[in-house]
Amino acid sequence: MSKHWYAIYTKPRWEKKVALRLKEAGYEAYCPLNKVRRKWSDRYKVIEEPLFSSYVFVRLPELNVNKVRLISGVINFVYWNGKPGVVRDEEIVSIRRFLNEYTEVTAVQLEIKPNLKVIVAKGAMMGKEAVVERVLHNIVELKIESLGYKLVAKTEKSNLFPIDETNAK
Repeated sequence: MSKHWYAIYTKPRWEKKVALRLKEAGYEAYCPLNKVRRKWSDRYKVIEEPLFSSYVFVRLPELNVNKVRLISGVINFVYWNGKPGVVRDEEIVSIRRFLNEYTEVTAVQLEIKPNLKVIVAKGAMMGKEAVVERVLHNIVELKIESLGYKLVAKTEKSNLFPIDETNAK
């Protein structure tokens, strides 16, 4: 039975509690913690805060997904294409390595907006470069110029990765 990493959406400020409860229930859980220096009235102190607000990662077989939803503080899984999205092992390793090397890290969510150059990560146009034409909630219209034609395709935001991060801000 293979296990996969999944992202779980938690109640606000419950990340550490949910990770602890998942571990107590026998699951492998990971709440990425960022070391941040905070000033108290009389001193500075380094504390650990969750890197991703309201998110915790859990590694488990797909058949245990429904059991995890019952744990106090868990709101739901983060979905991708209608089912709980799988996070690659390499991504978890990268997050761990990055947090071990750096302190006071900031996680900034990328914004998909018109004129942004992206790479399509899934579907028939996978690997193709495109330009975002319009954004309607979670659906994005893309302009893909190939063979001398302008093709317009609609896809979910989660299927896109910005090529130039400076355009995404």
